[in-house]
Amino acid sequence: MSTLTIAWITLPFFLGFISYLFPRLDRYLSLGVAIASTSYALLLFAKPPLTLQLLDSFSVTLLIDQLSGFFILTNGLVTAAVILYCWRSGKTAFFYMQTLILHGSVNAVFICADFISLYVALEVIGIAAFLLIAYPRTDRSIWVGLRYLFTSNVAMLFYLVGVALVYQVHHSFAFAGLRAAPPEAIALIVLGLLTKGGIFVSGLWLPLTHSESETPVSALLSGVVVKAGVFPLVRCALLVEEIEPIIRIFGIGTAFLGVTYAVFETDSKRILASSTMSQLGWILVAPTVGGFYALTHGLVKAALFLIMGSLPSRNIKALQQQPIHSAIWIVLVGASLSISGFPLFSGFAAKMLTLNNLTLWQANAMNVAAVGTAIVYAKFIVLPHQNQEQHKNLQPGFWVAMVLLIGGLLVANAVYYEAYTLSNITKAIAIIGAGWLIHYLLQRFAIKLPRVLEQFEHLIGVMSLMLILLFWMVLA
Repeated sequence: MSTLTIAWITLPFFLGFISYLFPRLDRYLSLGVAIASTSYALLLFAKPPLTLQLLDSFSVTLLIDQLSGFFILTNGLVTAAVILYCWRSGKTAFFYMQTLILHGSVNAVFICADFISLYVALEVIGIAAFLLIAYPRTDRSIWVGLRYLFTSNVAMLFYLVGVALVYQVHHSFAFAGLRAAPPEAIALIVLGLLTKGGIFVSGLWLPLTHSESETPVSALLSGVVVKAGVFPLVRCALLVEEIEPIIRIFGIGTAFLGVTYAVFETDSKRILASSTMSQLGWILVAPTVGGFYALTHGLVKAALFLIMGSLPSRNIKALQQQPIHSAIWIVLVGASLSISGFPLFSGFAAKMLTLNNLTLWQANAMNVAAVGTAIVYAKFIVLPHQNQEQHKNLQPGFWVAMVLLIGGLLVANAVYYEAYTLSNITKAIAIIGAGWLIHYLLQRFAIKLPRVLEQFEHLIGVMSLMLILLFWMVLA
């Protein structure tokens, strides 16, 4: 298993460069890597946890278990869907090479158990994501990419200082070193990961970045890349019980912040991007089951972004006046119902599993956040539709990608089939019904939230304020 793991880690980087040298093979090699990651992840569910010591004296360690398996499976399926979506789109070998480098780096994060390996993987992710965001080479895309890169690098500087403080105390880079680390070290590391993962106000870079990227890049960013910042927080919360309450509180705060922005947004891609923030909160609020929620969210959010790229407009009000193709509307409704927690889709099972692992006040808060999610996705469910010729924006690989992603949402129900009780089903339907009713009542109001905190200089300022808040929370 150790040899197989090392080969799997290096495969995306090796084949990424091969695909650039032999452009005719780029799509096939990329799809092969995604299939290999999916197969490896499924293998992890049948194997005991594996620990690989790379540098014993510094505790540079890889830990591969079922939690890793859920995140790796998400990466494999979403990457495969994006590659199928782009199959005949004319993307160059450079695009596929960067996709593979990004894929391999994200996989590396999901098996890291030490801060220095994690730092290297996160930095490679930042560079690869920047190159994909800036791929169209327009002034807008380059600025959005640079904004993402600068914000990411500043966050990683905070993170690296925290890692140095942990090493100074323990002479080790292991995640477990947080247990007796000084408060400033914990605050700095958590701040870096919160920002990288798009969590709470530190993550307000996310809506613009995800909404302004190309459709397949948006799917990758929201489906898997932001989880590279979330996974270490989940892992640390499971290893160091002292910081678990802090992570849960930020999960609840993020769920409410993201859904609030999404409710009052009218740009479809910004709605999805703000919703991504909210859904990341669901992963953090219950770390013990965060892997399953990450899987369901990754699949549905990738599907939703690919669907948005196939619609005639991004503006919800314009879409209300221009019917979309009925077939596209059906998959849009299916994905929207899944993320809202409707039975038959794994989003329902994931939400019920998460709520069952919360205290009473946490569950009550997340039920309110779930109503907010239903309000958001009611916007898409009520869009008009009719049978018509396929829209010109529809990529040839669109339906193959939809079969993979929506099919995955149906099959993933098997992970927690115990959720299908009468009380859970009634509760889910009541939450969604309340959300749809509130959406109907809100239609007469036009409220637009300010975006001032999304400006680059304010993002950096918010990081400083968040550092003070985190330091206080750790001391408390």
